[in-house]
Amino acid sequence: MSEATLDDRGRLTLPKDLREQYGDRYRIVQVHDGIKLVPVSENPLEALRDEFADVEKTAEELRSEARESALDEAGR
Repeated sequence: MSEATLDDRGRLTLPKDLREQYGDRYRIVQVHDGIKLVPVSENPLEALRDEFADVEKTAEELRSEARESALDEAGR
């Protein structure tokens, strides 16, 4: 784990090894107990393809399952 401090202008500098591993762009996400930095891919479409490469269902199948699940949770 690394530690970083804001400078007098409010800037945060990440250690070089983290920048090399995750890149230079991040989304700041507020969570219940703090914040989280989420790396933003240079090529978001390619990142999505990589993330879902092992999914064997079509988008329509996934939508249908999600719709059915939501209806079941709502107590149809």
